[in-house]
Amino acid sequence: MSNGLIIVAGVIIAVLLGAWIWVAKRGLRPVPEQLKPGRPLPDFQATDEQGDPVRSMALHGSPTVILFVRGNWCPFCSSQVKNLTKYYKDIVDLGAKLVFLTPRPLETTRRVAQFFEVEFDFWLDESLMVSEQLGLVQKSGVPRDYHNEYGPDTVWPTALVVDSAGIIRYTELSKHISDRPDPELLLRELKKTLRN
Repeated sequence: MSNGLIIVAGVIIAVLLGAWIWVAKRGLRPVPEQLKPGRPLPDFQATDEQGDPVRSMALHGSPTVILFVRGNWCPFCSSQVKNLTKYYKDIVDLGAKLVFLTPRPLETTRRVAQFFEVEFDFWLDESLMVSEQLGLVQKSGVPRDYHNEYGPDTVWPTALVVDSAGIIRYTELSKHISDRPDPELLLRELKKTLRN
């Protein structure tokens, strides 16, 4: 192999490695201190689908899987809800609750849940106050075409498994906007929580 080819191959490898590192790091967020496993779930207030206030403290007494999703405009969030419907029965059979917390009403994902005959709890954080309190606001995360309807900011996709005493046992922030936690992983983490 000539020196020229070795240099070209080295440059290509360096560019590919740099691109891989950039993609791997882009969008990675540290878990906010208040959501780290072993900490109590912070007390926050949201709104249920009927417009009534709900508090995170009301979840005490049963384990809960909480998913922070961006809204019905996000195809990854809608897909996440659809994928979780396959595991809904397993989750509730363990005595757990499944709560979706979103900045906007999830009309599309609610229809998906109804189609599969599952009852998720949908909590609304329309002003992003809960997301701000928990360190999960994604600035300028809404595509520009949706700014008029949804505003520019949204929630960073996140999954929590909380035990019946209100202690966070598992936290996963999506690495990228398209990345969502594997429902089987959430079910395993929930089962681990019940064994402890």
